[in-house]
Amino acid sequence: MSPLAIALLSLLALPSAAAQEAPPPVAAIPGIGAPKGPSLSGAALDKRTEDVGALLRCPVCQGLSVADSPATMAQNMKAQVREKLAEGYDQEQILADFERSYGEFVRLEPPMRGVNWLVWLGPLGGLLAGGGAVAWALKRSTRGPALPEGVAPMPAASTPSELPSRETLPDDPRLAACVRSVRELAYGWPGGVPPQASTSSS
Repeated sequence: MSPLAIALLSLLALPSAAAQEAPPPVAAIPGIGAPKGPSLSGAALDKRTEDVGALLRCPVCQGLSVADSPATMAQNMKAQVREKLAEGYDQEQILADFERSYGEFVRLEPPMRGVNWLVWLGPLGGLLAGGGAVAWALKRSTRGPALPEGVAPMPAASTPSELPSRETLPDDPRLAACVRSVRELAYGWPGGVPPQASTSSS
């Protein structure tokens, strides 16, 4: 065989060999489409697998991510994450695929949409409502309690100059006798009369 024929045959064989070496195209996953990111390998694949796995909740372990959970199910999910990253799927596509299978619960950080706004804004709303309630209570306590209609407010507290002296007795004779008895028992005043009052009267 002539060298020219050999060269022609080798040129014809090159495209078929290249076609055999090229990886087959990745089939699109229903609901999330074809891969949108670069296919990863090596250390970059390991790191992204941990990062994306940390965003997924393990369905078996309460409160643990797929990256942290030792459960078999979590390890299987982590392997699926690794496989999808190697195929070129990006983070949002992978999270959306797991959400289709396990529900929104599988995301450790729920997306800000629909009822999830309550999860994100609920604590802030509770803080504002609590602050408003405290401010309202403080303002109300400085004004004093609201009185029912037709009830007159109590007079202001008397100043010391307006208060009766210790020697003053009530106008009611029976009540005055009781006050004298209490003063006699409490202070030892004879007849319930203070000593200076008795000396001034004599």
